[in-house]
Amino acid sequence: MHDLLGYLLFCAVLTAGGWALAGLMTRVYAAERTPLSPVFDPLERGFYRLAGIRADVSQGWKAYALAVLVFNLTGFVALYAILRLQGALPLNPDGIAGMPADLAFNTAISFVTNTNWQAYSGEAQLSYLAQMAGLTVQNFVSAATGMAVGIAVIRGFTGERGAGLGNFWADMTRSVLYVLMPLSVVVALVLAVQGVPQTLLGAVHATTVEGADQVIARGPAAAQIAIKQLGTNGGGFFGVNSAHPFENPTVLSNMVQCLSILLIPVAFCFVFGRMAQDRRQGWAIFAAMGVMFVLGLVVIWWGETGGTAVLGLGTNMEGKEQRFGAGLSALWAAATTAASNGSVNAMHDSFMPLSGLVEMVNMMIGEVVFGGVGAGLYGMLLYVVLAVFLAGLMVGRTPEYLGRKIEAREVTLAMLAFLSMPFGILAGGAISASVPAALASVQEAGPHGLSEILYAYSSAIGNNGSAFGGFGAATQWQTTTLGLLMLLGRYAIIVPMLSIAGSLGAKQRAAVTSGTFPTHGPLFVTLLILTVAILGALTFFPVLALGPIAEQTALAAGHSF
Repeated sequence: MHDLLGYLLFCAVLTAGGWALAGLMTRVYAAERTPLSPVFDPLERGFYRLAGIRADVSQGWKAYALAVLVFNLTGFVALYAILRLQGALPLNPDGIAGMPADLAFNTAISFVTNTNWQAYSGEAQLSYLAQMAGLTVQNFVSAATGMAVGIAVIRGFTGERGAGLGNFWADMTRSVLYVLMPLSVVVALVLAVQGVPQTLLGAVHATTVEGADQVIARGPAAAQIAIKQLGTNGGGFFGVNSAHPFENPTVLSNMVQCLSILLIPVAFCFVFGRMAQDRRQGWAIFAAMGVMFVLGLVVIWWGETGGTAVLGLGTNMEGKEQRFGAGLSALWAAATTAASNGSVNAMHDSFMPLSGLVEMVNMMIGEVVFGGVGAGLYGMLLYVVLAVFLAGLMVGRTPEYLGRKIEAREVTLAMLAFLSMPFGILAGGAISASVPAALASVQEAGPHGLSEILYAYSSAIGNNGSAFGGFGAATQWQTTTLGLLMLLGRYAIIVPMLSIAGSLGAKQRAAVTSGTFPTHGPLFVTLLILTVAILGALTFFPVLALGPIAEQTALAAGHSF
């Protein structure tokens, strides 16, 4: 019972924090004065002058999308070069060599797309320069890219006709300066106080009680961990991520990080309502996301604490940290897979099959249960377009959302974006299941082995970045294949959603009449949840039935694989 009360408190603090942050974010993206303006306004203006950017010039969807793609491509090239050359670069006190080409390719794509899939161990394979100038920088700008696209899509859905989607360079800059940077400083200081290291000194050598030499890795961890959570990046400084005592030493650090994962995605719901000038619209999207999050959390909690007779388990503590227990591990698992974060404080491979099922579904539906910063909101708006279209079919009216007609172009683009997810997971998984080089990555036979493949490919296409621990991610096949899927999962959603936003933004807003379908009440929230469940979750039901569902069914029947 104390776990459930803790969850209620967590949700209350998260909602209040998201609501408060939304007010600041709305003013930031409208270029209005904020309490942070005296500090950051001169920096912002100076950057625009240096880069030759006219922040007041609004872009159409094509120009906005092109700016996103060019900026991200530049980031990929820079990060790839750092990873390959780190052995010859400074800030490398432990003498770590450059990454192999395929691993550097995978890692650079991973961080540029906000996935942070890690087929390496950070403390052993990355220099401090690569961690700071490479990964931490991308943690900021990849998150800022998602936030900028989220705001651009909101403008298209809610703004004045022909006003454009805003300026990518201005939106990204403001995301970093006014939102991500200040929050990261606060969270990093809290983590440092809790015991997370922040130093440029090399590893410590200690002598154990048996007389052996032990190497204890450390480094500038607190700064990277703060932004990896706030930006829903998830890539750990250390190999075992937030289960490591240097990344997540206490219950307080655990709760601060867990709140950080969902804070900005929750705030985006309320930003949407404010920019639509109808806060009920934001509350409706938040309610749909919140219901799905709570349902998933309860199922994971029940799966981990309910006991399994065939395995002789009460509470399942395998793969979990004693300082967090099953309750906080379940909360983190729900949060990190609902958001496209992917950090872990427990090993998901050791969770019960029912819990793993929820984690996979969170990713398979496109990371729209709060989701990534900005990305969760524009991902859910994809489902909103489809839900409104279905509602229009049912009542025999032209579908509308916020006064703008949803027509063939918008529905076609939404379906193309949606289909990229099952294509990547099912086609990619099917190919890998038939290629010996890919099957070598699978640790277990039977349903759990299939679950390892499904989880990995869902994580890549959903830009989540977590994995079942038994999955061998560092093979050349997987680093290449998963890298390509990360690109598909990121940009096959961004470009169509910007196009939809541009199309809607060019349309005249119709007046609300008695026949207009309301999109702010319980009926719409229910329809939206059903749309996500039917189009998203049920698409994958047949393959899930062969994996985690088969495994859970066998355990319930008294068998184990």
